[in-house]
Amino acid sequence: MATKTRKKLEDLRSQRWYGPSDMRSVSHRARSRQMGYSGEDFTGKPKIGIINTWSDMNTCHSHFKQRAEEIKRGVYEAGGFPIELPAMSLGEIMVKPSTMLYRNFLAMEAEELIRCHPVDGVVLMGGCDKTTPALLMAALTMDLPAIYVPAGPMLRGFFAGETLGSGTDVLRYWADRRAGLIDDETMENVVGGLSRSAGTCMVMGTAATMMSIAETLGMTLPGASSIPAVDSSHALMAAASGRRIVDMVWEDLKPSDILTRASFDNATVIDMALGGSTNAMIHLIAVAGRAGIELTLERFDEISKKTPVILDIKPSGKYLMEDFYYAGGLRGLMTRLTGQLDLTQKTVTGGTLADNLEGAEVYLDEVIRPLDNPLYHEGGTAILRGNIATDGCVIKQTAADPRFHVHRGPAVVFEGYQDLHDRIDDPGLDVTEDSVLVLKYAGPIGAPGMPEWGMLPIPKKLLEKGVRDMVRISDCRMSGTAYGTCILHVAPEAQVGGNLALIQTGDMIDLDIPGRRLNADIPDDEMEARRKAWTPRPFPYERGYTALYARHVTQANKGCDLDFLHAGAETPEPPIF
Repeated sequence: MATKTRKKLEDLRSQRWYGPSDMRSVSHRARSRQMGYSGEDFTGKPKIGIINTWSDMNTCHSHFKQRAEEIKRGVYEAGGFPIELPAMSLGEIMVKPSTMLYRNFLAMEAEELIRCHPVDGVVLMGGCDKTTPALLMAALTMDLPAIYVPAGPMLRGFFAGETLGSGTDVLRYWADRRAGLIDDETMENVVGGLSRSAGTCMVMGTAATMMSIAETLGMTLPGASSIPAVDSSHALMAAASGRRIVDMVWEDLKPSDILTRASFDNATVIDMALGGSTNAMIHLIAVAGRAGIELTLERFDEISKKTPVILDIKPSGKYLMEDFYYAGGLRGLMTRLTGQLDLTQKTVTGGTLADNLEGAEVYLDEVIRPLDNPLYHEGGTAILRGNIATDGCVIKQTAADPRFHVHRGPAVVFEGYQDLHDRIDDPGLDVTEDSVLVLKYAGPIGAPGMPEWGMLPIPKKLLEKGVRDMVRISDCRMSGTAYGTCILHVAPEAQVGGNLALIQTGDMIDLDIPGRRLNADIPDDEMEARRKAWTPRPFPYERGYTALYARHVTQANKGCDLDFLHAGAETPEPPIF
């Protein structure tokens, strides 16, 4: 790649707002003075947008007010001028029906925030599950110099001498509560010991997976993704990111210079080695699509078959993100996978991935395992196909009970989440531990927004008998913190007439994870007869963003982006009149 000429002041994008000697530029300078900024404050300096996804309802980002100030300090130190731009927060725990419904909303909002303001580069502040892919999608589309600041994981949890991981252990204890094994007071004590600081889930859920992927893609400073949110090193990283983005503007180092097909292969290798969230499939496909790169489910599976899980972390293993950080973090893990990574790929440092790994080590082999002693012999996620999912579906095989890796059982079908809610604990439900629970109409359009309903609850009468896993199939997603033999992202979804819509209670389901197959034992002529008798469900929303989403969202195997954002001519720069 040819070396770029360093930018001059007159080349800065913000100069279109501030530079000319005309009435509009005079107005811009005057209004900046209105906010207390003199000409010396902003004239001649790169303007750095800081997209901040803080809110009072985002538990993962509660430290972002302070981190924004540290980023600003770094920007000032490097001779830039920071401009903080709040964006939709997408707090995973509080936003309903699903943050996935609004991932594309945030991507669109962040893109437009960058486009319509006088900024030359941008710092992206995210971490909570959907904020990372949304911000990367926006940055790729706008293609201004950009650097990502990950929120970092929260501290590990504790209860009664046990180390707890958010999401994963709540689900485990909640199953015990439903089975009558613990009381409400114990459950509250578990909750009280779980969330001890700012930061994302400290297991390898979607947040930790996507932050790790952002670093692997080269969009963060080296080592940024593993730092606990409240560690002082996290504040130092934020300030350093502020300094670095100013230099990136002068260097004109943009996402399109960093993100290539090899970058996304690297990210997939790391996702598999981490035992990452199944949600990463959807998000990586969407982010790659914004770079004009088609990433397929087949490519994920190719890489999964030759990449072992070497991180022993919940929900697949037993350790937590703090342990990962102390063991050497993502840089340490990468040193064990250099044979599978393209280390020539560029990063926001201006150097290569190989440069970023200089000096990295693994300090605890029991956390970051050697390749000859993996947690699992393949990647964390497998891609299945068959007559239930003609366009594919996913399963986190490392979080599934091995006895279900090859399984045949009768379907118990739920026609939507309300039906599941109403009947799952009915003592009269005809179900055994060999049954296959099937949830329909929970996909991108059907739910809407593809909520994390995929870890279907075990029927109470089976919980009371000690059953803790069953085969479960749905067209929705599952939290990256969750576990179990849960088959997800069935495409096409039931709402658009995918074969999942045609499955009936009593149909025999065949699952073969090693063989990558998922089929219903239904003859083709019977399947076709059911299709002719099937009636599409009306979509319940007729206005607003949700109606727009339903009309334009793609299916899970295509990344669930909005079709008009995923393709089309580049949006021109706004005129300055």
